[in-house]
Amino acid sequence: MVIKDILELLRENTYPGRGIVIGRSDDGSKGIIAYFIMGRSENSRNRVFALTDDGIKTQAHDPAKMTDPSLVIYNPVRRVQIGENTIHIVTNGDQTDTIRDFMLDGKSYTDALSTRTFEPDAPNNTPRISGMLFPGGSYMLSILKSLDDAADNTLRQYFNFDTPRAGTGHFVHTYVSDGDPLPPFEGEPTWVQLPNGDINAQADAIWDAMNTEHKVSLYVSQVDIESGSEDYSIIKNKNSGD
Repeated sequence: MVIKDILELLRENTYPGRGIVIGRSDDGSKGIIAYFIMGRSENSRNRVFALTDDGIKTQAHDPAKMTDPSLVIYNPVRRVQIGENTIHIVTNGDQTDTIRDFMLDGKSYTDALSTRTFEPDAPNNTPRISGMLFPGGSYMLSILKSLDDAADNTLRQYFNFDTPRAGTGHFVHTYVSDGDPLPPFEGEPTWVQLPNGDINAQADAIWDAMNTEHKVSLYVSQVDIESGSEDYSIIKNKNSGD
């Protein structure tokens, strides 16, 4: 499999939609999580990321302009403590909470996602994409997408990565590109080279590579591989002037 440059992929795609990247730092000691959202409608663009006690949430930048919160307001990132292990969950919707609740109940992420389908936003039928970073640095990505527009006919794909190469990660996003309707992501998560430098430089590089018109918010987190604790995180919001 060819390793692609995450920055080139973002520069060449005006509308990948929402995207998740999980990987490992240059020195191999840190896990890297990135999540971004883009928008075409006023409702989608009227958002910012805000920190919570266990991750981040989306919220309206201007509550008066929020017309429908159902698919745009959620917790993209949550940390869950299972015994001595801290697991980081990142998704493009409220399935973050579904995964967390199932795991706290002693069940698996596949149990959780088997109760969910793609998003009810026909004709786009936006895929639900999810990722988890585990202690030791292994991670998984999943895609729930429509096979034929029927909510009970969902393709569920799970990809597990045991020993990621330092300085690389895997990238999944909701749409192949812009369109009407929007074409859903195809194939496996893309193996990508992460930007050089520390987390600040990585966040700046990803943010600058995203389409200026459509980008809304970006979150980048650095996680200690051994302890699973979050060392540092960065949020960028277009509505805050970033």
